Amino acid sequence: MPSSFRDLPPVVWTLFAGTIVNRLGYLVTPFLVFFLASRGVTGPDTSYVLGALGAGHLLGPAVGGVLADRVGRRPTMLLGLTGTAAAQGALFLAPGVWTMAATALLISAAGSTVSPAAYALLADAVDGGRRQRAYALFGWGVNIGTAVGGVLGGYLAAHGYWLLFAVDAGAMLLYALVVTVRVKEPERPAKGEREEQGIGYGVVLRDRLALLILPLLGIQLFVYSLTEVALPLAIRDSGLSPAVYGAMAAVNAVLVVALQPFATARLARLPRLAVQSAGGALIAVGVALTGLADGVVGYTVSVVVWSLGEVVVAGLAASVVADLAPAHARGRYQGAFGWTWGVARFAALTLGVAAYTTLGPAVLWWTALAAGGAAAAATLALRTRIERRTAHTLAA
Repeated sequence: MPSSFRDLPPVVWTLFAGTIVNRLGYLVTPFLVFFLASRGVTGPDTSYVLGALGAGHLLGPAVGGVLADRVGRRPTMLLGLTGTAAAQGALFLAPGVWTMAATALLISAAGSTVSPAAYALLADAVDGGRRQRAYALFGWGVNIGTAVGGVLGGYLAAHGYWLLFAVDAGAMLLYALVVTVRVKEPERPAKGEREEQGIGYGVVLRDRLALLILPLLGIQLFVYSLTEVALPLAIRDSGLSPAVYGAMAAVNAVLVVALQPFATARLARLPRLAVQSAGGALIAVGVALTGLADGVVGYTVSVVVWSLGEVVVAGLAASVVADLAPAHARGRYQGAFGWTWGVARFAALTLGVAAYTTLGPAVLWWTALAAGGAAAAATLALRTRIERRTAHTLAA
């Protein structure tokens, strides 16, 4: 383990281990279309369930951010984890399309309330100088769990979809147990003081710097999210099999899991906004290269490029948002960041796919390159203001 992670406090390592377990609780989503087909749900009805799943990612972070500041980080995480486990069981037992859509909404909404509370807890536990490394370690746990889950999910699905739901619910409950036993609620302002400061997102909306950086991060997240939705379409249209997309996902997982901790150790010494901009530009170039690929080699090159960009930006965006947040509003700032991520992913699933299918793939790839490059440049332009704000906050 690189030395840059060794001085992190125990709560960070607890969340890292718990996150690996938690990501094993996301096996159902990649196989949801196949599960729905096994229950006779096909065609337009499938879009209702998938749309509800996407909508939950817009609702959960906003609620989770408020709850993290209002009732606490630990209770919010427990509510989200146990709620997701219950919703998993409800989806498996749901008798019709609309009940499936409702439970899919609950799964994504409850599951996405956890991240704002966990990110706020990390910000509470470590000082500004170590936050990037803490968030990078957290993200590494997500990637490890996702990589293992991808292999495990394929095996379990072949032996019965009920196993996917059982493992998902069990992983959520196990993480909840870890939080119950190992995580302590940090000290927070008194109730009267919190009420004077407000409990809504006005504190974020009044922060002009946050309103500048969040949309720029959102554009970069939109470009990155195209790797989930547009890449498989491009591979399909090239006449290649789904196994090729699986191989590309494996390339990404191996690169990120193998390189991220070591890259973090070296990049932590450099200015964060400069690194974020460089990584965002690298992702945009990698995504755009998808448009030039017409075979396995071409797609592999594009995946390697944007995967390296993903390695570079690990933990940076969340740490920047955490440093902008006042202590009493860390949950809401992370909730706003989570909501930005949800909007970006939802836009990729809708606008990105629509642009690919109606305007043509070339338009999407050029748009990704231009938007990602412009967002990276604008992010770099905010470097001085954000560094000045961060230095003032740390001094205070």
